[in-house]
Amino acid sequence: MMEEKAKKRVAIRVHGKVQGVFFRASTQEKAQQLGLTGFVQNEPDGTVYLEAEGEPQVLEMLEAWVRVGPRRAQVEKVEVEEKQELKGFGDFEQRR
Repeated sequence: MMEEKAKKRVAIRVHGKVQGVFFRASTQEKAQQLGLTGFVQNEPDGTVYLEAEGEPQVLEMLEAWVRVGPRRAQVEKVEVEEKQELKGFGDFEQRR
């Protein structure tokens, strides 16, 4: 399976005013437009956490998008961590 090799998984944590501004819904919409799989969820500490799988250059597009976020968000910091193994997510979903 050559195409699986080309995919990677990243974990991204977004800090700032990112809850209550449609960040999860907007991230889900963007990820689906890009054809990525994974999930996005609000964290108790006020951050938004997401994991996404796809081709590296497409993941970079999502990463660039979350650094800005939806209109009402104020992103202060973005942490990106590349993960070793793929989870094989079915689609991109919002979690609570």
